[in-house]
Amino acid sequence: MEVTATAYNSFKNQTNSNPNITAFGDSLYPGLPYIAVSRDLYRKGLRRDTPIKINGFDSIYWVKDRMHSRWQNRIDIYMGVDLKAAREWGRRRVKIQYGIIIPDSTKKTDK
Repeated sequence: MEVTATAYNSFKNQTNSNPNITAFGDSLYPGLPYIAVSRDLYRKGLRRDTPIKINGFDSIYWVKDRMHSRWQNRIDIYMGVDLKAAREWGRRRVKIQYGIIIPDSTKKTDK
């Protein structure tokens, strides 16, 4: 799926009076691979703890927050307190993949 991707930080002016807690109650710490999703994406199945692969990134990101209802077809990548990195990211169109990750230890093998 193609979405608009922006970035956010743990600052009161970007979130609310408790910028280190997500809409789902998870704690935010710099370095965590978390994203927020717009509510329309949430309704499409990108719910809390859904793994997300963003093309161009090696890491798997996790849905840990929800965005204001004014946004649609958008993800917000958590960038801790690195305001410069968030501003440099800006707003981009990216392709994402999402779903259930099956750990290697649970995959069936042909032996």
